[in-house]
Amino acid sequence: MLQLHICMTHNHKSLSLSLSRVVDMFAPTSSSSYFSIFFLPTILFICINPSESSIQSFIYGGCSHINYAPGTPYESNVNSILTSFVNSASSTSFNNFKISVPGSTQSDVVYGLFQCRGDLTTSDCRDCIAGAVSQLGSLCRDSTGGALQLEGCFVKYDNISFLGVEDKSFVLKKCGPSVSYASDELIRRDAVLGYLMAGGDYFRVGGSWDVQAVAQCTQDLSGGECQDCLSEAIGRVKSECGSSTWGDMFLGKCYTRYTEHGVHLKNNGELMFDYRIYIWWLIICGLALF
Repeated sequence: MLQLHICMTHNHKSLSLSLSRVVDMFAPTSSSSYFSIFFLPTILFICINPSESSIQSFIYGGCSHINYAPGTPYESNVNSILTSFVNSASSTSFNNFKISVPGSTQSDVVYGLFQCRGDLTTSDCRDCIAGAVSQLGSLCRDSTGGALQLEGCFVKYDNISFLGVEDKSFVLKKCGPSVSYASDELIRRDAVLGYLMAGGDYFRVGGSWDVQAVAQCTQDLSGGECQDCLSEAIGRVKSECGSSTWGDMFLGKCYTRYTEHGVHLKNNGELMFDYRIYIWWLIICGLALF
C-alpha cells in the first residue's frame, strides 16, 4: 500500500500525517485546535449529551490508493461491512467483521472494525458511526480500504486483515503552543500521563488540578498489546509536544490527548473542551444510575 507522509504548518500549528491518499479537512481558521467535543457551563447541565456535530467533528481520514471495480463482489462486501458497522453500533460500542458475500473469492474478503469513544451513550455511538460511515463512503469512494477518525468514533476497513494485529504506526500529531511551564505544571502533566500509562481498561481518563488527559485503544487488541500501544503514544506525546499546553498523538490503533488548563482554544478564544467537567460528567451521571 502506497504511503504518503505530509507535514503541514498552519498558524504556528504543526500537523503530521502518514496515510494513503490523505485528505486534509481541518478547519482553516483554527490556530490551536481542530477538535470540538462539548462544554457544559454549569452543574445543572452536566448530564446533557454532547452534540451530534461535536461528536462527528473530523480529525483525520485516509484511503487506499487502489480502487475496486463497481459491480464486483468486493463492492458488495464493502457496502455490507459499512452497513454492519451502523447496525451493530445500535447495541455495542465496538465490533469487528470479516465479510464475504456469496460468490466472493478470497481476494474479495473485506475486514473492518468500528469503535466509539468510551464515554458515549449507545445512541450517540450509533449516530457517530452512521456519520463516520457516510463520510468514509464519500471520502474513500471505490477505495479498497479506508479509515476515518471522528471526535467520537473510529471506523476502518481493508482487503488485508488487520484485526487483532497491533499497530503502533504514526498517524497524526497535534501540539498546542509551547510555553515556559512552571516545574510543578510539568510534574502534574507527566504524573497524569504516567497514571494513564500505568494500566487500565481500553478507555482511560485522568486529571490533576489544571491538567487532564484521555487515552484509548481499539478493543481487538489484547490487554498487553493495548498497554504497549498506549505506552508508545504517551511517551511520544510527552517527548514530541514537549512543553506545549496541549497535545494529541494518534497511532494506528490507539491515541492519547492531554490539555493543561483544561481547554483548547480557537482563534476567537471560544472554549472547546474542559476535561474536568468531562470527568465530573462521568461521575455524576454514573451516580445517577443508582
